[in-house]
Amino acid sequence: MERSLSRPTKPRVAHPLPWLLAAALALVVVILGAYTRLSDAGLGCPDWPGCYGHVGVPASPSALDRANEAFAHRPVEPAKAWKEMVHRYAAGLLGLVVLGLTVSAWRRAAGRALATALLALIAFQAALGMWTVTLLLKPVVVMGHLLGGFSVLSLLWLGYLGARSFVPARHRPPVRLRRLALVGIAVLVVQIALGGWTSANYAALACPTFPKCMGEWWPPMDMADGFVMWRGLGVNYEFGVLDSPARVAVHMAHRAWAVVTFLYLGAVGIYALRQPGSLRAAAAVMLTLLVAQVSLGIANVWLHLPLPVAAAHNAVAALLLLALLTLIHTLYRSGAARG
Repeated sequence: MERSLSRPTKPRVAHPLPWLLAAALALVVVILGAYTRLSDAGLGCPDWPGCYGHVGVPASPSALDRANEAFAHRPVEPAKAWKEMVHRYAAGLLGLVVLGLTVSAWRRAAGRALATALLALIAFQAALGMWTVTLLLKPVVVMGHLLGGFSVLSLLWLGYLGARSFVPARHRPPVRLRRLALVGIAVLVVQIALGGWTSANYAALACPTFPKCMGEWWPPMDMADGFVMWRGLGVNYEFGVLDSPARVAVHMAHRAWAVVTFLYLGAVGIYALRQPGSLRAAAAVMLTLLVAQVSLGIANVWLHLPLPVAAAHNAVAALLLLALLTLIHTLYRSGAARG
C-alpha cells in the first residue's frame, strides 16, 4: 500500500522556558564576571582555560609548590583563583546551554539565525575571556568582554520574548515612541561601555565625592590619555596604569553620560507610561530600574565602592537593558500608529 503524501509540517515554535533559563544563567555569568573583576580576581588564574595548569585550583601542598614554581611572578591566591574559576565554569555551562538551543533550533527549522548568532558570539566571548588573561587585563578587552556578555544576555532575552505568547494591544502606540526607544538602546549601551571602561581602568573612585568631584564641578582632567584604546602589548593593567587626571576624565565621562541616559530613558519611560495596555507595565519596570541604577551609582561613590553595591550596579545595568528591550519588543509586536 502506497503512503499518501503528507503535507509539509510547519516549523515547531520554541518553548520559552529554555530561553528564559538560559537568559537567567547568562545574567548569573555577567554578575559573576563583575564580581570577579571588582574583587581584583581577574588574574586569579594567570593561565587559560585551566588554573595554574589544573582543571580546578591547586590545593595540595605539592600542587601548590609546582604552581608557584611554574608561575613565580604570580603565586597562588586560592580565594581569587576560585572566584575566577567559578566564573569560568558558569560561562562554560552557558556555552553548552547555547549549543543545545542551537541544535534544537536547527532540528525545528525555526529560530536558526538567532541561535547560530548566539553560538558564534559565545565562541568570541570565550576568546575575549582568554585575551583578558593573556593580555593582562587590557582595558579595551575587558570592556569588550563586558559588552559581549551583555550582548549574549540580550539575544537570549529576545529569544525568550519571541517564543512566549503575545496578546496584541488594542491601542497601537505611536511610531515616534518606537524610534525614541531604539535610540535609547544606543544611549544605554554607550553608558554601559563607559561603565566598563571606568571599571577596567580602576577609575570608579577617581572622584570620591558626589555631586562635585573633589570640590569642583569640572575638575582638571586628561581626556586624551584617559581614552587611549591601545597602549601596546606586555603592559600589566592590574590596578590601572593611568595617572589621576586621566582617571578623573574617565570617571567624569561616565557621570556626565549617566545624566544624559537618565534624562533620555526617563523621558522615553514616561512617554510609554502614558500609553494604555502592556506598555505601561514595561515602562514602569524600566523606570524603577533606572532610578535604582542611578541610586546605586551614587551609593558607590558615597560608600567608597563596597563590593555588594558595585556588583549590584552591574546587575541592575543588565536588568535595565532587558527592560528596555522588553519595551521595544512590546512596541513592535503591538504595531504602530502615526503620531
